[in-house]
Amino acid sequence: MSEQIPYWVGLSRVPGIGPARMRLLLNYFESAQAAWHASRTDLLAAGLDPKSTAALIETRHKIDLDAEMARIEAARAVVLTWESEQYPERLRVLDDAPPVLYMLGELTDSDSWAVAVVGTRRATSYGREATTRLVAGLVENRVTVVSGLAKGIDTTAQTAALEAGGRTLAVLGSGVDVIYPPENRPLAWRILKEGAGAILSEYPPGTEPEPLNFPPRNRIISGLALGVVVVEADLKSGALITVKFALEQGREVFAVPGPITSRMSEGTNGLIKQGAKCVTTVEDILEELNIQSVSEHVHAARELPADPVERVLLELLRESSQHIDELTNKSGLPASTVSAVLTMMELKGWVQHLGQMQYAAR
Repeated sequence: MSEQIPYWVGLSRVPGIGPARMRLLLNYFESAQAAWHASRTDLLAAGLDPKSTAALIETRHKIDLDAEMARIEAARAVVLTWESEQYPERLRVLDDAPPVLYMLGELTDSDSWAVAVVGTRRATSYGREATTRLVAGLVENRVTVVSGLAKGIDTTAQTAALEAGGRTLAVLGSGVDVIYPPENRPLAWRILKEGAGAILSEYPPGTEPEPLNFPPRNRIISGLALGVVVVEADLKSGALITVKFALEQGREVFAVPGPITSRMSEGTNGLIKQGAKCVTTVEDILEELNIQSVSEHVHAARELPADPVERVLLELLRESSQHIDELTNKSGLPASTVSAVLTMMELKGWVQHLGQMQYAAR
């Protein structure tokens, strides 16, 4: 592990220090270690407010970082920070990306092509059948399925992904070693045993599934995905919180229509009225996201040679993820050329579209 990781873990445990304040500290001190050991005067000079400054100082006197790392190691978890190569790029560029992610299992390049499938915990037989059909189609096209390992639609989606031989990412509202609900422990173990994905959480090992943890975790579910599919949801469903985050993050939102007599379809039918893409077959998702087959993207990367324009754009993107307007200005190329070449490079697997016209090198 990097020598900086314990300090990332420590800072992430400070009440009131989230993504925005973490960026403020890193911009001023340049490392998590320096921020962790900084004096009150320097923390205030960095722009940290007095309350958060006091919380940081108090926390570092309470927390034994060596003991924290031992607890993480005992849980067999991997710590990912914004500086980690494995940290999902699609998530990393978001303003509200968690500074620290704990992970069991592993992430692969193919997980960049992921779709979240979420819905009510009180799934009907219709919802379960619709979920299974859609997930089987996604897996057939080598798309990773993201969900929250909750009862109902989440469980159906992630089970269907495994049954179809695909990959799935489970984002928890508890520590990665505290599977909730408990009856989904076999499902979580299966994901890990089969090497078919990862279990992720921004909460440290040992964290219990408190109700307040679940709404924030939904931003990670949508943040990992190209789009979010809501299969069934009533008007108060937590799945609609995921939709809210998805829209803020520039993700595509899809909804499966349901019977007008079913309470569990009130939320999804309402989303369609508000402009969500209506989904009746997996092709509706694949075509909208231009991911008819991830294998075709991989094949294109092998078969199509790079040209000078591609090399210029790739070099610019290796510096950092950038908006298409930045690429146009820096390259001096026409906007239409940049847009067309980026589309081709995405097919080849060299770049990925992170949403809101933001691109990154793969």
